[in-house]
Amino acid sequence: MKTNPGRFFEDYQLGEVLAHAVPRTVSGGERALYQALYPARHALYSSDEFARSCGLSQAPLEDWAAFHMVFGKTVPDVSLNAVANLGYAEGRWLKPVWAGDTLRATSEVIGLKQNSNGRTGVVWVRTTGRNQHGEAVLSYVRWVMLRKRDPDAPAPQAVVPDLAPALGADDLVLPPGIDFTGYDFTLSGEAHRWKDYEIGEQIDHVDGVTVEEAEHMLATRLWQNTAKVHFDATLREDGRRLIYGGHVISMARALSFNGLANAQMVVGLNAGAHANPCFAGTTIRAWSEVLDKAEVDAPGVGAIRLRLVAISRGEAFALKGENGKYLPDVLLDLDYWALMPL
Repeated sequence: MKTNPGRFFEDYQLGEVLAHAVPRTVSGGERALYQALYPARHALYSSDEFARSCGLSQAPLEDWAAFHMVFGKTVPDVSLNAVANLGYAEGRWLKPVWAGDTLRATSEVIGLKQNSNGRTGVVWVRTTGRNQHGEAVLSYVRWVMLRKRDPDAPAPQAVVPDLAPALGADDLVLPPGIDFTGYDFTLSGEAHRWKDYEIGEQIDHVDGVTVEEAEHMLATRLWQNTAKVHFDATLREDGRRLIYGGHVISMARALSFNGLANAQMVVGLNAGAHANPCFAGTTIRAWSEVLDKAEVDAPGVGAIRLRLVAISRGEAFALKGENGKYLPDVLLDLDYWALMPL
């Protein structure tokens, strides 16, 4: 048999390192496609000249685009047969990704736990994306629920990794040379800076975008994500293709420009949950909450910790019901750090 049916829960071993195919060389085309697929217009990623004024050599690839590329490489080995992608933790962007860089990825299995139904289990992996020089550009943990090939296969010893609930400001890696002392607020699109935001403040990003069937499949192919549920309508009883969760992340991040235009570089991923499935025809809206702020060791730069919530309808700032579960209109709950001019 020469085709690959994908891995099942019992195929993973604790400590195993998975080397993922296929290396991907990034060009300016990815930036153009990203901005075509999402209403992305943060200035530092849109303009080489603006990026140079902030101490960088050119505009890097959007941080979430780099994440999607690395993530996509892991799908055939980690989540091809996943029931659900359950969460993220300890994500750090370690180096900017530039046009001309070639990305590859590896994942280490750091946790295993069979579910009580005996038919599925959860696998934790720590994934690292590297450039052509072998330098780590991105690292994160995610955990997925996978089907078992054989329900009677013995359960492995349960190992659940101890993960940090959030990164501290000292854990963040700043791009070399980043400098916001000459930041141009007119060109960035908003006057609001780090000092203007208060912990606990909530921001309704106002705008919405309706997801179309073709665009989400185009985006998922762009990231070389081969998960069958995003393409094959016969895999679900309702005949619908599931929207890749990263598509929702990028859409919500792009919508957050209205109110957070100066939250430029994403440098940390503390946690994330795809709370409810998203399908074509859904209109995505977003709101944010300021969770923390910190000074960092770079001229004119501050770090801001944000909760980004994507909703399909309903009211902004509503997240969970009295039972502690996400409301049915909540699509995404993401906790991340970004860099902002002081």
